Amino acid sequence: MNTPATTQTSEPIDSNASQVCQSLLEQTLRSGAQQVLQRAIEMEVINYLNQHREQLDENGHRLVVGNGHLPSRKIQTGLGPVEIRQPRVHDKRADHQFTSAILPPYLRRVAALDNLIPALYLKGVSMAQMVAALE
Repeated sequence: MNTPATTQTSEPIDSNASQVCQSLLEQTLRSGAQQVLQRAIEMEVINYLNQHREQLDENGHRLVVGNGHLPSRKIQTGLGPVEIRQPRVHDKRADHQFTSAILPPYLRRVAALDNLIPALYLKGVSMAQMVAALE
């Protein structure tokens, strides 16, 4: 008689364990993606600063310098939201401004998600279900 009870309680545990493992996997992937993206953006800024480090003003000060970080922002990706802090660049040269090729200004969602919305609509996902489908 104990065997059926054991079988019934083991299914929810297995299901819960599977959900926990999946959640941990998603968190690990999201964390890895965040670290790689953060490092790539920082390297892009370092390369830009190094390219222009020889340019000085009349007082001998660099015209292109790092200046802290912009406020952090969340980028919606296929892995979920990823928070990024982009380094700030102060470019004192006329008509010059640093713009990241990796993380353009005002980007809040990767293009793949923008392309997914029309595809979900064509598949018959209603607007009410769209938010849940994107999550």
